[in-house]
Amino acid sequence: MTRTIHVHAEHEYEVVIGCDWQATLKHSLDSYTRVALVYSSAMRDQIKEFKPDNTEIHYFEVSDGEGAKTSQSLQSLWNWLGAAGFTRSDAVVGIGGGTITDLAGFAAASWLRGIDWIAIPTTVAGMVDAAIGGKTGINSDYGKNLIGAFHSPKRVLIDTSWLTTLGDRDFAAGLAEVVKCGFIVDTQILDLVSGKNLADIRADSVLVQDLITRSVAVKAHVVGSDFKETFGREVLNYGHTLGHAIEIHSKYSLRHGEAVAIGLVFAANLAEVKGLLDLKSVQMHKQILDRLGLPTTYPGQAWQHLYPLLALDKKSRGHQLRFVGLSAIGATLRIEDVNESELALAYERISS
Repeated sequence: MTRTIHVHAEHEYEVVIGCDWQATLKHSLDSYTRVALVYSSAMRDQIKEFKPDNTEIHYFEVSDGEGAKTSQSLQSLWNWLGAAGFTRSDAVVGIGGGTITDLAGFAAASWLRGIDWIAIPTTVAGMVDAAIGGKTGINSDYGKNLIGAFHSPKRVLIDTSWLTTLGDRDFAAGLAEVVKCGFIVDTQILDLVSGKNLADIRADSVLVQDLITRSVAVKAHVVGSDFKETFGREVLNYGHTLGHAIEIHSKYSLRHGEAVAIGLVFAANLAEVKGLLDLKSVQMHKQILDRLGLPTTYPGQAWQHLYPLLALDKKSRGHQLRFVGLSAIGATLRIEDVNESELALAYERISS
């Protein structure tokens, strides 16, 4: 069953869940002269099958993973758009995981100071997080997503058939973002996944679509109330402060969702150390994520190597670290008055 969720940002756009991406995209391209399809090499065969009737298609292939989100990739894409003569009557389409939609969206945001783009996420993480909300960007040598722009897509097309070929590791990593939505807003998500493992969830297509729909609804609501990210939108970064630091420290050997899963348990422990969250809720974080096969510890890594990386988090203000925390499941708050000893204690609980 197809579901449509409307996102209200700098403009209103649709997230169409459960669609046939090729058929829906063809109808979405009628008003454009040229379209750039940005995709990863892993999906070359599927993309080449797409043949719209009246739109000039240009194919731009990039590498897989975080390695695509570089200034070099962006420069190549800009040059390619210029050589193809892209104007404001043209559009970019990003087809792939979060790295592809981040890159494609930022290219669209920056070309001619902003042209239209459409997101077609092909991973769980892309469907529930990266493609929604208008955050676009690339990585820097100093951190993840430090260079970018807010530029919402004209449409997001979610075809869950992409997930049938997604590996278990990537599927589970995407569920970290789903579970995050349960911890911060929609606690029914936690009820739906509680007691289930990854195989249970993958075997239930109705459940998968429901989880995606609920997560998109959470993000649409949050983004609609705070597009440019004051604290309202920062709640979506629950677990991401340490998560991003771990991604950088691991040189991206961990998936984004795997690092976020560890970050979620850390954030829950930090709130408990501060006397804000009960121990049962902390244990719930670990139990749910463990059953999904996600990491909940970062063993053998010294805190002094991770601590400096926290300062690169986008929520930081001056020298002050800021965290999203919980006072209860579904109730978020900002944690600012935190000292290094409290951080080290929370980290000690997930580092062994």
